[in-house]
Amino acid sequence: MAEPELSVVIPVFKEGDAVEPVLRALDATLATSHEIVVVYDFDEDPTVPVIARVAADLPTVRGLRNDLGRGVLNALKAGLDDARGDYILTSMADGSDEPQIVDQMVELAREGADVVAASRYMRGGHQIGGPRLKRLMSRTAGLTLHWFAGVPTHDPTNNFKLYSRRFLDSVTIQSTAGFELALELTVKATLAGRAVAEVPTTWRDRTAGQSNFKLRQWLPQYLFWYRVAFRGRWLGRRASDTVDPPRPG
Repeated sequence: MAEPELSVVIPVFKEGDAVEPVLRALDATLATSHEIVVVYDFDEDPTVPVIARVAADLPTVRGLRNDLGRGVLNALKAGLDDARGDYILTSMADGSDEPQIVDQMVELAREGADVVAASRYMRGGHQIGGPRLKRLMSRTAGLTLHWFAGVPTHDPTNNFKLYSRRFLDSVTIQSTAGFELALELTVKATLAGRAVAEVPTTWRDRTAGQSNFKLRQWLPQYLFWYRVAFRGRWLGRRASDTVDPPRPG
């Protein structure tokens, strides 16, 4: 297979058969040359044989075992490191993300954006379902960062994001818990003066399986990068000047 322009990194944990329609829909929708890297933590995960079955039919799909240590953060880092594309998209395995907007995200990256966010909170974006408290906190964080800290996207916490390889090669990931990685990278891109773009998306809560999002455990890490964004805005400090984020308890 020729080098793809786009790598899609999808972390999985015991998704099983539920991941198959997500992978097939993504592959069928994308016009951009691509690979889909499905990252799992251990060989006994029931998702592994599903990945193999789909990969036998779709050469764009491949599995990758996360050898950095279990957990979604390490799975994402392993996928980002192994991806071959000039652009890397992180997406979830639960069908909550819209595959039909990915080519539009790639086009914005081709035009120079180093981060392209799928935004639930800009005009035209929507969020359907999900815990009410999580929705409120995410919306509040996104909009306050946009309006008062100068973050270009309305939805910096959404992990449905596309990054340029040149940007990823320029930063050191400091996240320590999980899905705060998207916020970290968006804040760092903003403070470094990188181009950040967004497209509206409709996010739908998963209808099968169980979410691996741990709001209480990961909240300190989100708040850390929230403060970094405001400090950078008002004091002119770059993200690289910060202390290390807190370790999850």
